[in-house]
Amino acid sequence: MDAYKELERRFARLNKLNEALGVLRWDHAAMMPDGGAEGRSEQMATLELIAHEQLTDSALGDLFEGVDASALDEWQSANLEEMRRKWVHATAVPGELVEAESRATSRCEMIWRQARPDNDFERLAPALEEVVEVVREAAAAKAEVLGCSAYDALLDQFDPGMRAEKIDPIFDELAAFLPDFIDEVLEHQAKAADPIAPEGPFPEAIQKGLSHEFMEQLGFDFRHGRLDTSAHAFCGGTPDDVRLTTTYYEHDFTRALMATMHETGHALYNMGLPKEWRYQPVGHARGTSIHESQSLLVEMQVCRSRDFMEWAAPRIAEAFGASGEAWTPDNLYRHGTRVERSLIRIDADEVTYPAHVILRYRLERQMIAGELAVRDLPEAWNAAMQEMVGIEPPDDRDGCMQDIHWMIGGFGYFPTYTLGAMIAAQLFAAAKEQDPEIVPSIRRGEFGPLLSWLRTNIHEKGSSRSTEGLIEEATGSELDASIFEAHLRTRYLG
Repeated sequence: MDAYKELERRFARLNKLNEALGVLRWDHAAMMPDGGAEGRSEQMATLELIAHEQLTDSALGDLFEGVDASALDEWQSANLEEMRRKWVHATAVPGELVEAESRATSRCEMIWRQARPDNDFERLAPALEEVVEVVREAAAAKAEVLGCSAYDALLDQFDPGMRAEKIDPIFDELAAFLPDFIDEVLEHQAKAADPIAPEGPFPEAIQKGLSHEFMEQLGFDFRHGRLDTSAHAFCGGTPDDVRLTTTYYEHDFTRALMATMHETGHALYNMGLPKEWRYQPVGHARGTSIHESQSLLVEMQVCRSRDFMEWAAPRIAEAFGASGEAWTPDNLYRHGTRVERSLIRIDADEVTYPAHVILRYRLERQMIAGELAVRDLPEAWNAAMQEMVGIEPPDDRDGCMQDIHWMIGGFGYFPTYTLGAMIAAQLFAAAKEQDPEIVPSIRRGEFGPLLSWLRTNIHEKGSSRSTEGLIEEATGSELDASIFEAHLRTRYLG
């Protein structure tokens, strides 16, 4: 056990350092005055270098070799596997390639920030080609050690153990379902009167008060977290110091409120992780797909439901001193579940969003495999948008240049968005079946039964199970696209 205990000691030290870095990153993004940004960047760069040096220490290889796996219990075995996976990802890529990727992504991001507003893909293309090439090389190096394909190695960074062969049939089924379903939903909506948009302005102070009230009602503990304002909503920090941000719009209170509910789902997951494994990899969240499932379960499955709005609508109206048809639960529900074809992924609704993700997943796989040249990306993108969403971008600015992910080397991340949505639907369906009190409680604004179920089945298990293992244990079956499709049919055609 000596080798394993030494690994635990080293990873505890590393994770404490990474937690401190996480808080610094949040502070840098959300609260840092402009004059302090350069100094903070230097501090973070130094700490990141120290963390990387600790994770790539050659002594770790000898420690892994010296562990007697037969002497470990279930949690220790899972922890050892997570330690080794993190170590492999950090050490498989030669240092010079790490530097080349850093330079290429930094350069590409800077060019993208200028080229996108100018709708100048020709200017961006050479830099993106360089990023794709170095990402492909790094992925190949990791794939050799992990024993998988290059794209699977990229997936593994965000969703450990997930493989394209598992995603393909699920996404293929969903891709066959969505185009006709989108048409059907739009036709169904057209037969009814449009929902009434509540009229503003909606003061930021009132929106913030509502956000705090709803966060607390959902189970967020403000003794161990806070909500601030930034250009983009996000969640960070540590399990006992969770930081959220949101963005307020005086003409539309729903955008900030639902974004905050989304981030609260992430926060509740972080707060519920197993305390006894706090500083070990097995105590961390189980990958991006599961994390996204927790945020989407809160936002989409719960807070955009009719049941939630029965409780929330009167409180929203009272907060803004409003009354009338626009503020009824039914109208606010229909207003919050409106479907339309749109060009921009981040503005897409629950029905069209998966189509945006699937086309990106397919295109990035082709680029990594060398089957799609960067120069041909705009044409391929436009064709996929027409096929999947039923709309074609008039330019590249709102087409293949709209997301930052590829520019910064984030290949393998996109599928986790829709995997998360599907997992959320399946978890919520199982939770309602296993505890019939969950839905009536939501109508009363009581979320304890749901949070208790999530704590037991997801949060407290950390990374002791695979993504598939968590889903199967919680729901009794593997990930099933038909459950997500049934949810969409019930909500949008019911």
